[in-house]
Amino acid sequence: MELPDHADAVLSVVESIPPGRVMSYGAIADVVRAQGGVASARSVGTVMARYGGMVCWYRVVNSVGRTPLGHELRARALLAAEGVPFRGDRVDMRAAAWYPED
Repeated sequence: MELPDHADAVLSVVESIPPGRVMSYGAIADVVRAQGGVASARSVGTVMARYGGMVCWYRVVNSVGRTPLGHELRARALLAAEGVPFRGDRVDMRAAAWYPED
């Protein structure tokens, strides 16, 4: 499937998230912008909604660690299986947030 450049850039970042770690929509947008693209947290969310099934979608959470709406239980199960720590119903972002090295 041929993807728009923006979607390809977002999905490439998501594919780089290691098991047991997560990134927020905003952090992914930051990486895409640093690579010369144009992105916002909202546009990352749109890409994930349309094409996220192609990658480890459950490793993408919002800025406070909430898993994707409508997929909370499945995402939590997949993240827990990878050892991602939670604080209540949210990912413990201090422990699990990841950002690629420069």
